[in-house]
Amino acid sequence: MTDNPAHNATRIHLDPDPFEHFGIAQGYRIGNLVITSGQASIDEHANVVGAGNFDAQVRQTFENLKRVLEAANSSLAKIIKLNIYVTDMRYYPRLVELRTNYLGSARPADTAVEVSALALPGLMVEIEATALVEGRIIS
Repeated sequence: MTDNPAHNATRIHLDPDPFEHFGIAQGYRIGNLVITSGQASIDEHANVVGAGNFDAQVRQTFENLKRVLEAANSSLAKIIKLNIYVTDMRYYPRLVELRTNYLGSARPADTAVEVSALALPGLMVEIEATALVEGRIIS
């Protein structure tokens, strides 16, 4: 066992934690990196927000992602990698527009995949991220 924080994975906790019901972590901080679980359009009680409204779901998803990153002493501005899952790839151009509202001109590495369904009925998008805690992103 090591006491060096750079060698440990520390679980990210939220209160309340909508993922507690599902038995999964919000994410982990490992040294200077934060790796999140996929965030979706759910409230703190794991209820779907914005069913049938893609824009509302993307906004809620980014707000959830922001909350998790901030709980790990990071931020949306520190994201270096996104994995995005959508139930209909026709929404991808709109997702790119909405993403700019949260990430500005940042250019994280990005993977986008169309899936047939997400964890809860009614979800249209899920986003997971890897972000820095300290330091800066050099373009």
